[in-house]
Amino acid sequence: MPNDTCHVLLIEDKLENIELLQYLLFQSQHSSLAKGLTFPITCVPTLKESLTSLEVHKFDVILLDLDLPDSKGLETLIKLRKKVDNIPIIVEMNEQREGAVVECFRLGADGYLQIKSLDSNLLIYEIRLGIERQKYRSKINQQQEEIRQAQEFADLDDLIKSSKETSVTARLFGAYPLQESLPDVFEELVETYGKLLDLALEQRMFKVDYNISEELRMLGEKLGFLKASPRDTIEIHTKVLKEKSKNAPVAKAQAYVAEGRLMILELMGYLASFYRKYYIGLSNINLSPRKDYP
Repeated sequence: MPNDTCHVLLIEDKLENIELLQYLLFQSQHSSLAKGLTFPITCVPTLKESLTSLEVHKFDVILLDLDLPDSKGLETLIKLRKKVDNIPIIVEMNEQREGAVVECFRLGADGYLQIKSLDSNLLIYEIRLGIERQKYRSKINQQQEEIRQAQEFADLDDLIKSSKETSVTARLFGAYPLQESLPDVFEELVETYGKLLDLALEQRMFKVDYNISEELRMLGEKLGFLKASPRDTIEIHTKVLKEKSKNAPVAKAQAYVAEGRLMILELMGYLASFYRKYYIGLSNINLSPRKDYP
């Protein structure tokens, strides 16, 4: 939010409420609570139009009437909060009912207005308080997500460390972890896996088809030819997640972790499938002594 502007989205279809809120925001220039802020306001009468406006414009706060032509009651707040998680929402109420207020806060509201007893100072106070509540909520959510991500990385590291120095696959093939035995190849695999993770996110967000499964299948076969073990796939996965999450916003880092959980399972499945085919192939080879025929 710029130092001198707070962009307000008013979702309201009642003319008298629109005029009142517009007037009070205009009068805010005389309020000591405004501290030099101006409050340009955009009005939309329906929830559908509000979602369109939110896609096009940036707002610092939302004032919400719960009873709209296309949405009624607390369901209005629920639908809006699902679409916007980083903008404070202040709901309008004709009268204060403790149970209703508590429920609104539980469902994601950052404040409430009693239209019948509203003045300019109280309106500005609620807007400022709602913005601070949203900042606090975002900070807490970020800290919790950072803790979850740190725990996930710690679990992956523990899984790697708990693996025996030579895994089942390594003992069978006489191979050692790729990160140690073929560091250059390992880095190439990390780069490939990282690109696939980016594509997987794009595929989910923009509904495009990059055929990630086929790419993972080919990567699984390549790992198989390299005599890789499940430990190798976990090491590749862990390194990519740490690199992607290092400087990413919390929401994007969370998306990488969530998408990565699916990708690593699919990749390990393809690696297991490769080894099943390999052993089936070995078992079908005729190893009986050669007979010489006249």
